[in-house]
Amino acid sequence: MTEADEHMDFDLEIEPEDEGEEALETELGDPCLVVDDLHVVYRVIGGRAKKEAEKQGAEIREVKVKVPFYKRLLQAGRKHVGAVSEVHAVRGVSFTVRHGESVGIVGINGSGKSTMLRAIAGLMPPRSGSVHVSGEPSLLGVNAALMPQLSGERNIMIGGLALGLTPKQVEEKFDEVVEFAGIGDFVYLPMKTYSSGMGARLRFAISSAASPDILMIDEALATGDAAFKERSKARIEEVRAKAGTVFLVSHSISTIEAMCTRVLWMHQGKLVMDGPVHEVADAYKKFIRAQKPGMGPARRRALQRKRAAEEAVRKKAEEAEQRLAEAERKAQEAERKAEEAERRAQEAAAQGTAS
Repeated sequence: MTEADEHMDFDLEIEPEDEGEEALETELGDPCLVVDDLHVVYRVIGGRAKKEAEKQGAEIREVKVKVPFYKRLLQAGRKHVGAVSEVHAVRGVSFTVRHGESVGIVGINGSGKSTMLRAIAGLMPPRSGSVHVSGEPSLLGVNAALMPQLSGERNIMIGGLALGLTPKQVEEKFDEVVEFAGIGDFVYLPMKTYSSGMGARLRFAISSAASPDILMIDEALATGDAAFKERSKARIEEVRAKAGTVFLVSHSISTIEAMCTRVLWMHQGKLVMDGPVHEVADAYKKFIRAQKPGMGPARRRALQRKRAAEEAVRKKAEEAEQRLAEAERKAQEAERKAEEAERRAQEAAAQGTAS
């Protein structure tokens, strides 16, 4: 395992009281996926996207793109055109997965987890290296491309057909999908009216209903309640029992420990550790706890500014308090002198009367 960089931005759910349930166990079969020296590069346009990628620790390279003259004329009046940069999101990753494995993928934001899954699913071409897949991968993400303006009912049909089911098979699985997602009569309403949790549950239900050879889940379980997570675990067991393979990306370490038998740890596009679930999860938790959450360059500068402002306010408050104390001291001294003068005057008056 290589040493990861310090001061990174994190988005991690660690549940120390929940060390995870017994990892799933099953007999492993032949290799179903071989990833060999995979490199994935994509382009971003504009300074904001570039800064965000740099913030996440990605390798950035400026590129020159030849734009035809007529396109330059069309873009001349636009704002925020920006420069084109290349993000080297996955760098030289290699691993082999067997039928029946449940593989968790962990890593801080921007480590290349989702990009790697998209490359395995064939949704993003690799710059170099290769992905050999036995079977048909099904990628499920919270932002999976269903149609929000259509009802859940129509999206179940569209999603099922996209996964290779026949219309009859989709109809047969319809009630099962609705029950699993727990959306009830909302299935007849447009998906744009759903909460994020309802949408994620429906996507998981659709994607797993087809019993895919390789099911890839990208953070979809993070929005479900305890009952949904139990149903999801049972569904994952069903997929694996049929010698299917499951990939699960999650920031919840307890979810990874409960649902996976193996973990890949990604950092800045590289695979830094690959091994049994508890071994890698323990190492990853130690790494996270050794860091200072939220201490990326931008947040560190913001925190420094905040501390400087707080220090300035504190100093001003101390100075004001000192001035007030000094004023009170002078007032007390003046009062003491006035009392002393009054006492002397009274004594002088008394002596004059006596004489």
